[in-house]
Amino acid sequence: MLEELRITGLGVIEDTTLPLTGGMNVITGETGAGKTMVVTGLGLLFGGRADAGRVRAQPGRAVVEGRLRLAGRVAATVHARITDAGGEPDEDGSVLLSRTVTVEGRSRAHLGGRSMPVSMLGEVGEQAVAVHGQSDQLRLLRPAEQRAALDRFAGPEHEKLLDALREAYARWRAVVDDLSDRRRNARERNQEADLLRLGLDEITRVDPQPGEDDELKAEAQRLEHAEGLRTAAQVAHQCVAGGVEATDETPDAAALLGTARRTLEAQAGTDPALGELAGRLEEAATLVTDVSAELSAYLAALDADPARLQTVYERRAALRALTRKYADDVDGVIAWAERARTRLSDLDTSDDLLDELDREASRLAGEVTDLAGRVSTSRQEAATRFAEQVTVELAGLAMPHARIEVAVLPRAAGRTEPALTVNGTEVGVGPDGGDEVELRLLAHPGAPSLPLQRGASGGELSRVMLAIEVVFAGSGGPPTLVFDEVDAGVGGQAAVEIGRRLARLARSHQVLVVTHLPQVAAFADRHLVVAKDTGGAVTTSGVRVVEDTERARELARMLAGLPDSDLGIAHAEELLAVAARERRP
Repeated sequence: MLEELRITGLGVIEDTTLPLTGGMNVITGETGAGKTMVVTGLGLLFGGRADAGRVRAQPGRAVVEGRLRLAGRVAATVHARITDAGGEPDEDGSVLLSRTVTVEGRSRAHLGGRSMPVSMLGEVGEQAVAVHGQSDQLRLLRPAEQRAALDRFAGPEHEKLLDALREAYARWRAVVDDLSDRRRNARERNQEADLLRLGLDEITRVDPQPGEDDELKAEAQRLEHAEGLRTAAQVAHQCVAGGVEATDETPDAAALLGTARRTLEAQAGTDPALGELAGRLEEAATLVTDVSAELSAYLAALDADPARLQTVYERRAALRALTRKYADDVDGVIAWAERARTRLSDLDTSDDLLDELDREASRLAGEVTDLAGRVSTSRQEAATRFAEQVTVELAGLAMPHARIEVAVLPRAAGRTEPALTVNGTEVGVGPDGGDEVELRLLAHPGAPSLPLQRGASGGELSRVMLAIEVVFAGSGGPPTLVFDEVDAGVGGQAAVEIGRRLARLARSHQVLVVTHLPQVAAFADRHLVVAKDTGGAVTTSGVRVVEDTERARELARMLAGLPDSDLGIAHAEELLAVAARERRP
């Protein structure tokens, strides 16, 4: 759960801390006091888009910090991801998160003690927190969102089936698009292929080798300066080993080093220091002997053949002809040839290849058809369960006669999606299959079954949304749920039922509710009030926990706008007593 949330410099909030608890946390306050900033802060903390316009001019940046404590599978997943990214949870298992946004729009994120990309906060947020507001209700009216909601409810096995369909669909479309492009652009492909073959033929005739240009350059330098190199090597060889023209009386470096070593060894018994120097002279003599042998081998291998030099010149000229056309150096020419061979296979428009691609497209189309049919069957089975469970929840939300239907319909074949025959019906198939999903509401017996966007009022839509979330919560999901005024347009007994449902949801989840309804606020385990301070030159807001008498006064303000009214307080206390009895297990 989210144990604590601190917000600094965001909107009307100058600096405030929200101490949160498990169960149901309610946030109330006057209109314009800054309740929405709390939800905005939560969005920032978990990777939401930053709006520099909400940052206070002083101190010029908004900071949102939170402490998250998780358990079970979610904790293992989040901790492993944080560790992989270089952060680490605290010793007590909690995780610290923070997000900073400046007035210039720059954004920084920290997680587990390390600076992280903002996307990492989003990854953690997906696992830990689900935020629901009036915008979510609007999204729920879209057919794609309704299909996604049903897929989410259907469970992990359905998700695996859906992933397999998406993968098969992507492979099928790639083959179909490739085949279509080869047929449509056959002339252009053949012209490009002819040019590539000419280049490959030229490169193949020369047959350049990796690094050959550098090797030939070095060889040409040796051949051009062969006499000078020979003279230098001979002189050096004579100095270290006497050479073929040296007289017997001419001492070489190796002989001199040997004499010096023996002279020192003779006195090593008198002074050990001379013995150590004698050992070092022996090492030097060995090194000189090795150099002498290598100089001798160099002289033997040194080639001054003019014919070879001419061959090197001609080979370098052939390589330069390639580098002028295809790349800056020989390695680049070889790389160009590899790319050209790959491109030639892509440009192939032979009948054999087209027939092969045609067969592969047909095979993949059959695979997509089979998977789309299985996904559709799975959706229909899930739709029945989903509708039954949401209908049960609506009965507990003061809509006892309402009923939800989930229609899984074949998608009409259109211009943008290919048509396949799935379960005996021609449908337009996309990566999510060939189904349209539509949530329908029967508001009361005898009423027509209408899509949510046509059949639900604002208050009914709020309750349907809450019922769906309660159903989702029963099948897992994030441990913390945030509801931002999802009770808009609701009052009376329906408001009490929403409070009761949220309290029931809070038995298994941490629930944060921003509300204007006292009937909902009365069910809270912790009640936070956002209060506006207009005493200074700049309006600011802060958050405080209210309990006992203060809480009754806040509910009285919400009930009648009269926090000091004895009648209002009495009504609030009665509401609190009813909620307390309802919360008991």
